[in-house]
Amino acid sequence: MYNKIDLREVPAERLKEISLDLVDIDVKAPEFEPNRQFYFMAKARDYVKRKSAELGRPMTFFTQTFGCQMNEKQSEVVAGIMDEIGFQRQETEDADVVIYNTCTVRENANLKVYGRLGKLHSLKKSNPDMKIVLFGCMMQEKQVVDKIQKDYPFVNLVFGTHNIFKFAELFYEMENRDSQLIDIWEGTDKIVEELPTERNYSFKSGVNIMFGCNNFCSYCIVPYVRGRERSREPEAIVKEIEALVADGVTEVMLLGQNVNSYGKTLKNPVTFAQLLEKVEQIEGLKRIRFMTSHPKDLSDELIEYMGRSKKVCHHLHLPMQSGSSRILKIMNRHYDKEKYLGLVEKIRAAVPDISLTTDIIVGFPGETEEDFQETLDVVEKSDFDTAFTFIYSKRSGTPAARMEDQVPEEVVKDRFDRLLKLVQEKGRAVSSRFQGEVQEVLVETESKEKGIFTGRTQYNLLVHFPGTPDLLGKYVNVRLDICKGFYYMGTRV
Repeated sequence: MYNKIDLREVPAERLKEISLDLVDIDVKAPEFEPNRQFYFMAKARDYVKRKSAELGRPMTFFTQTFGCQMNEKQSEVVAGIMDEIGFQRQETEDADVVIYNTCTVRENANLKVYGRLGKLHSLKKSNPDMKIVLFGCMMQEKQVVDKIQKDYPFVNLVFGTHNIFKFAELFYEMENRDSQLIDIWEGTDKIVEELPTERNYSFKSGVNIMFGCNNFCSYCIVPYVRGRERSREPEAIVKEIEALVADGVTEVMLLGQNVNSYGKTLKNPVTFAQLLEKVEQIEGLKRIRFMTSHPKDLSDELIEYMGRSKKVCHHLHLPMQSGSSRILKIMNRHYDKEKYLGLVEKIRAAVPDISLTTDIIVGFPGETEEDFQETLDVVEKSDFDTAFTFIYSKRSGTPAARMEDQVPEEVVKDRFDRLLKLVQEKGRAVSSRFQGEVQEVLVETESKEKGIFTGRTQYNLLVHFPGTPDLLGKYVNVRLDICKGFYYMGTRV
């Protein structure tokens, strides 16, 4: 039926249905995306059918994501492609294909992956046909790829952050060669839409609104592994969210390394606040979240919009990193202590019940006790619901890694402990402001303790309460009985 057909002219949705066993083998793959990837999905799907018949069972895959929400979203795309070509997902690593989406923000993230690869090697010895795939931020570092080539030759496929859309094509090539396949791009301006996705939740989803970062904070590897900022067209974002809502999603998280700078790279620039307004008009969407906001780009327009929006959650993650203006300048953050505290004051005036969270780095090169005291002062004044605290991790290739005056380990540990104690004390006191209230909670998961379910308020506070499985994905009223710091024990009302 499809013999001699020109697949370059076939719409993407039809390519999903075509079995390439019926297609002339000389037909070339389409040159344009996403049709090119659907072509390779079809070819891979036929390979999987034959292999499954040979094995007498379905072929399986396992995926593990390290790192941020951006990584989680990209893992959903990879899982969607694996589902499209006929693999079944499983929860253990003794699968036919094992896929790691890697993170390189801190050195520990790299070490975790190397440790897991050591375990996979023994699994692969008992199953030589197992395929191992590594992708993501860690793979954008040349020294990492060199190490994998030298020390982990049993890894089958390595690719980075810029060509994730090519996964189907790379997977098919991997299955048809004996040697290791490495495909790392230095950068890209491509944004490929309409690839399949297997969501982790049926009722909520992350949505990428932009990719890359232009900030070059002196401690951060992200701009080097994610590339320059590029924003998706607002129409494409709205179309994706409309499709998600039609499929049962009621909460979306808009994702970007710096969502506040959204739209600057578009031919017709759109501000982030203007995008939020477009998204809010989507019928059936109940909650809008976003991550992450850079203080230097937090506009009065966005603050004002959050104050009057009916769907944007009253939670803002605003990474501070340090309370010292001197250290912030060395970090290349483009704001100082006074500006940060001014932003906190503005957002609290516009959204009085706002839940504020932040990131803080301890032990940045050259940090003195006086600098550290400035950080403690901002924590005291800002009333964060919680703060994610990190010990500075030297990342090769960043300016901070070459700085002298690295802070001694014992000094960093002492400061970290003092900061953590203050963050926990303040967070417990601030979060407990809701104790005794009844709030609406989106029920997300059942905990390990059977019959206890976990959800989130619009303030991003976790709530654990007794319930039943039919509540998953629903909004229920829960009385917040006991504050445990960053979470509550509650009772359904």
